[in-house]
Amino acid sequence: MDPRWFSFNTQQGRCESCEGTGLRWSGSTEPCEECEGSRLAPIPRAVRVQGHRYHEVVGQAVQGARKEIRSWSFEGTQALLADQALRELTRRIDFLAEVGLGYLGLDRDASTLSGGEMQRLRLSAQLGAGLTGALYVLDEPTIGLHPSDTGRLLKNLKALVATGSTVVVVEHDADTIRAADHLIDLGPGGGRQGGRIVSEGEASVVLADEASPTGQALAHRDLLEAPVRGVAERFITVRGARAHNLKNIDVRLPVGRMTVVAGVSGSGKSTLVQRILYPAVRAGLRLTTEEPLDHDKVEGATHLERAAAVDQQPIGRTPRSVPATFLGVWDEIRKLFAALPESQVRGFKSARYSFNSNAGGRCSVCNGMGVLSHEMSFLPDVITVCDACHGARFEPATLEV
Repeated sequence: MDPRWFSFNTQQGRCESCEGTGLRWSGSTEPCEECEGSRLAPIPRAVRVQGHRYHEVVGQAVQGARKEIRSWSFEGTQALLADQALRELTRRIDFLAEVGLGYLGLDRDASTLSGGEMQRLRLSAQLGAGLTGALYVLDEPTIGLHPSDTGRLLKNLKALVATGSTVVVVEHDADTIRAADHLIDLGPGGGRQGGRIVSEGEASVVLADEASPTGQALAHRDLLEAPVRGVAERFITVRGARAHNLKNIDVRLPVGRMTVVAGVSGSGKSTLVQRILYPAVRAGLRLTTEEPLDHDKVEGATHLERAAAVDQQPIGRTPRSVPATFLGVWDEIRKLFAALPESQVRGFKSARYSFNSNAGGRCSVCNGMGVLSHEMSFLPDVITVCDACHGARFEPATLEV
């Protein structure tokens, strides 16, 4: 059989009834009656290796599957056929365990993974690829990682270096900075005050340099003192949280206090806070929200007036959005320009000074973007500054004011 038979992303491999989702219908939590949630067609479901079907193996956590696969043994012709594939399978699943993902279900939906889990999953894939002499660029890989997980991450980054690869990391984490073979500290400030190399060399040398802002910050780690607020009297209580890695737990969070939810990556922090607490509170306040994951109930939402998530999603609703439009600063600037005598003579209203509006003020060539995107066949799009407005976003008459 072709390996594609064992993929629910291919026509021959997936269940026809649920089209490879494993669910009775889109958005349902009930398994498909035809494939019983395995996602596979009847033929691949019937194949067994060492008495186990494909979906029974991948339905386990990494550690369980690792233990079972290591127990497999083949003889004769089967051994010749299985040897190379089994060694590669064992090697790759070992990498998953080594980056701290031993608890992770092999069939877990990728959209439910936390940021730390996704980061380590990608790292495991690179380790498993066995490439040498490559350049790996990582942008703040410790975001969302527990300190105990950072050590595992650094160990595996060092493993990439040991294969002859070059690893470049943009990072603020103290342990990662100290573990660097070569450290480059940019500064001395941010924005216009940055862009210069203030110190460079071995980590111990840079951190001892008085000119290094990073070295000075790590040398003086003053902790903020918690203000005395008294005993909390009101609480938000999550009962029976049991989605993903959560084990039917009850959690109380004091109202009017800052609560920090800590724990190693994959322990359920994001599931509890972002996928259960937040949407359940919004639902309790009768606000639009996505469906919270499995739990019994959330009590105490009435103690709140609103619920907002501050995340890393792109700001604004259009590609023209900038911090000034998102924060409302641009609204006041537009009113100021519209109040000028020259604007009143020309009949320019405040909408004229918006590059998101069709009131005639924005550049008609780039539609207020300031740049033009040129599609290239088989290559990434090429972005160039608009020839008409030279990046100013507005048409000439508007720019004259």
